[in-house]
Amino acid sequence: MRLNKYLFACALGATLTLACSPGAAIANTLALVTINQQALFFNQINDGAKEAAKKAGADLVIFNANNVPSAQNDAIENYITQKVDGIILVAIDVNGVKPAITAAKKAGIPVIAIDAQIPNGDNIAFVGVDNTKAGEEIGKFYSDYVKDKMSGSAKVGVVGALNSFIQNQRLDGFKSAVKTGGQKVDFLDTVDGQNVQDVALSAAENLITANPDMTTLYATGEPALLGAVAAVTSQGKTGSVKVFGWDLTKQAVEGIDQGWVTAVIQQDPAGEGKAAVEALVKVKKGEKIDPIINVPVTIVTKENVDKFRGMFK
Repeated sequence: MRLNKYLFACALGATLTLACSPGAAIANTLALVTINQQALFFNQINDGAKEAAKKAGADLVIFNANNVPSAQNDAIENYITQKVDGIILVAIDVNGVKPAITAAKKAGIPVIAIDAQIPNGDNIAFVGVDNTKAGEEIGKFYSDYVKDKMSGSAKVGVVGALNSFIQNQRLDGFKSAVKTGGQKVDFLDTVDGQNVQDVALSAAENLITANPDMTTLYATGEPALLGAVAAVTSQGKTGSVKVFGWDLTKQAVEGIDQGWVTAVIQQDPAGEGKAAVEALVKVKKGEKIDPIINVPVTIVTKENVDKFRGMFK
C-alpha cells in the first residue's frame, strides 16, 4: 500500500527538483503542495521555493492539485507515508485540508501554509499576505479613484473564484473599504471564474454582456484578472470599463500602459516560496520561527509599473 501511494504521488507530482525514485523521500526532503501550474503566481512560488531549497541543500518535490481540493489531502497523506521533513501548502479548501495537516503534525512533520491562512489549523506558520487587509487597500484606492476620476459614481462587476477562501477575503476587504469610502458605487453581479483563466474569460464576457452600463471591474486573482482583461478587450470596452485586480501579468501591464487597467495588487510569490523553505530549514535545525511571516504587497499603477516590466521579458 505504501508503494502504491508513493507511485500515485510520483505520477501526480508535475514538477520535481528531484525525480521520483524509491529513495527520493529521505532526510532534508521538503514537499510543496500547490493549487495549479497554470497561474504564473503559483509557478513563481515554486521558483522561489526551488531556489531556497537548492541553496539549503534540500530536495524539493512539488505536487500540482490541478484545482482539486481533495487531491491536496491525498498528496499530504502520501508525503506523510514517505516521511518527508516538511510540507509547504498553498491550500484550496482551507477547512477541508485541516485533517491532513493535523495528521502531518501527529507524524512529526511540520506544515507551513502559504498564501491562504488555515483557520485554527495545526500548521506551524503562515507565510503570505493579509488578504482582507490588502483587499481593503485596493478598495480604498478604488474609492479614491471613483471620487477623483469618475465624479464619485461607478458601477462595478466582480470576477472572483468562489471556491477560494482567500479570494473571497479579497472581495470582502474590497467591499468594506468601498463602503467606508462613501462614494456612490453600485455592486453588480459577482461571477465565478473558478481560478481557471478560460472559465474566468467566459464569466467576464457574460458579466459585461449582462451589464452594459458597467464602468469598472474588480478581479480577485490572476486567472480572474486575465479573464477580465481579455473580456474587456474582446467586448470592445477598453474605453468605458476600468479594471482593478490582483497579480500582474503581461496583459495587465499592457492594459496599464493603455490606461484602462488602473491598479493591480502585486504580491511577491517567489518571496513567499523562499520564505517558507527557509522557515522549514530553520525548524529542521531546531530554531524558532514566527507563526506569521508577512510578505508586503504593492499597488501597481502607471506611476510605478516600470519596476515590474522585467518579470515579463
